[in-house]
Amino acid sequence: MDSDVRKIDGIELRFGEVLRQLRLERGLSQEGLGFQSGYHRTYISLLERGQKSPSLQTIFRLAGALSVAPDEIIRAMQPQETPKIPQSDKD
Repeated sequence: MDSDVRKIDGIELRFGEVLRQLRLERGLSQEGLGFQSGYHRTYISLLERGQKSPSLQTIFRLAGALSVAPDEIIRAMQPQETPKIPQSDKD
């Protein structure tokens, strides 16, 4: 059960990381992103720290404010897998 909670927390933290990265790349403050998306700065802060889980509507509104497709945010949240190196038969 604890591992399930950590997975959810990890998703929220990863969303927050991606949101913060996109916001900074566009030169927006939390207040600026809040203004563009219609959310309060404190809500943006809670999202970025992984303390709130965004609804689907929130993801779409933030994506619009950041000029990205909502699926780009979701894709960016996925962990980058390291390529698996095939084992040789000699080992």
